[in-house]
Amino acid sequence: MTPPKNRRSFIATAGLASFGISSHARDWTGKSPTRYPDPSIISLDPRFDKYKLGNTSIQRLYTNPNRLWNEGCAWNAVGRYLVFSDVPGDLQLRWIEDDNRVTEFRKPSGNSNGNTFDYQGRQISCQHGHRRVVRYEHDGSTTILASNYNGKRFNSPNDVIVNKNDNSIWFTDPSYGIMKNYTGRKAPSELKEAVYRIDSKTAKITKVTDDITKPNGLCFSPDLKTLYVSDTGDGENNIKMWDIDGETLKNRKQFTSMKMEGFDKVGHADGIRADEDGNIWSSAGWVGEGYDGVHTFAPNGDRIGQILLPENCANLCFGGRKRNRLFMAASQSLYAVYTDAIGAHIT
Repeated sequence: MTPPKNRRSFIATAGLASFGISSHARDWTGKSPTRYPDPSIISLDPRFDKYKLGNTSIQRLYTNPNRLWNEGCAWNAVGRYLVFSDVPGDLQLRWIEDDNRVTEFRKPSGNSNGNTFDYQGRQISCQHGHRRVVRYEHDGSTTILASNYNGKRFNSPNDVIVNKNDNSIWFTDPSYGIMKNYTGRKAPSELKEAVYRIDSKTAKITKVTDDITKPNGLCFSPDLKTLYVSDTGDGENNIKMWDIDGETLKNRKQFTSMKMEGFDKVGHADGIRADEDGNIWSSAGWVGEGYDGVHTFAPNGDRIGQILLPENCANLCFGGRKRNRLFMAASQSLYAVYTDAIGAHIT
């Protein structure tokens, strides 16, 4: 890492030092107090100030050296629990709000990655191992929603969301789960990496775009008129956006780049979520101190804030009783922080 070149990047890399700690050296056990305001929550722009709470701290809710790669946060408001995946561990876990317990929720999980809940309360999961998207029904049975397209198997469905206007299911299909025998099973790719839509009434699967290198996390804008998708294979690892036109997409644009001034290395976006004001909250990782955690982007794509973590953050979602608590799955741990932002959608 080169020295920061301007005041904003200086704040990100040196702000913690002014409090005598770093995100890595900080005591994350909860045994030592955190001086408010939490130095790991950083405003890069005054537009972020309204979402930053001065009297709260980032909490490490769970960590376990036996976990390998935590992903796929999804909040269940009825049960007041959070589902997340340990992808290579072939395991889904559940953090329970009532008593802060984490339990094994589903094993084996098909090397599940992204999870969500539909507006009928059913869990939907992307399974790397089985290269499919499934839904867990109210009676405990499993419905396979998507396993092939035009007779060819998907690569490894990665992340999934539901459109509340028509209950359609949208998912990304990069090749990560078939590249190695770690988060899935190594196999040749049969389809170009793409983004798909499943019609809730007909079950028809439509490829909405393959104009992207490695589609990863995805989310809708608050008004459901825009789809954002993180691309982890285009060099700048940027987040792209499209206008939603019924069952199709149009007008592809670059929303933002994960390249940050002051850092030689370009980080990765993965899971992304929108808040009610149209800001995009993105996981960020693979750079190091002063970068890894969560980056918040204004509706015009400007980076306005950071939440720094000591581990690579892979996925996130809003949840809690007021949907103002940001949950972050990061490597071997699960973190959370209260904000004054409200998630745009139920999970």
